[in-house]
Amino acid sequence: MQPLWAQLAAKASLSLTDAQEALLERFIDLLLAANERMNLTRIVDRASAQTNHIGDALTLLPLLPCGEHNLVDVGSGGGVPGIPLAIMRPEIHIVLVEATMKKAAFLQETIRALALANVTVAACRAEAFGKAAGRAKFDVAVARALAPMDILVEWCLPMVKKGGKLLAMKGPKLAEELPRARQAIRLLGGGAPLIHPAQLPGAEGHVIVEIVR
Repeated sequence: MQPLWAQLAAKASLSLTDAQEALLERFIDLLLAANERMNLTRIVDRASAQTNHIGDALTLLPLLPCGEHNLVDVGSGGGVPGIPLAIMRPEIHIVLVEATMKKAAFLQETIRALALANVTVAACRAEAFGKAAGRAKFDVAVARALAPMDILVEWCLPMVKKGGKLLAMKGPKLAEELPRARQAIRLLGGGAPLIHPAQLPGAEGHVIVEIVR
């Protein structure tokens, strides 16, 4: 068993099952194989993917609500963090928003290959989805390496229900991005940002920004 994955799951009072571990490993297989045909990730070796894709996604687990809810992964790309979260929390209904058609097709193929009944793909731009089909629909919006914080807030917060939250996975540039985002957060009904260290080995400066609407 991957001890890092088990440790991160335990932080959310979850146990990593053999079946879940196998699905996560299979997801890495599919991601790395597809990356040889298209640009899905700069990570090309398995050990790095185990930590920096799967491990990174699992740092979100303690911040997710208990029980069944709706979650949107905005700008999902290769499916991180949405697909690992779907594997670990099968009761969550997850939408992966991805505007690039090749990437959206990969996500559809991966969902079928992993038999993930709790995941769908919206092949459209984030800003359009937030103004129409996805408006105020989700309990949680997550985004990873998508855009500067002010743009991220404008795209994602409209998708969040009142009382829901945005979880933005950010790096060291957050300190300069956050002041520029405060007005957008206020105008879109967000509360004061809470900054959570990601607690991932070798990921100094990586944080999760939690904004409740």
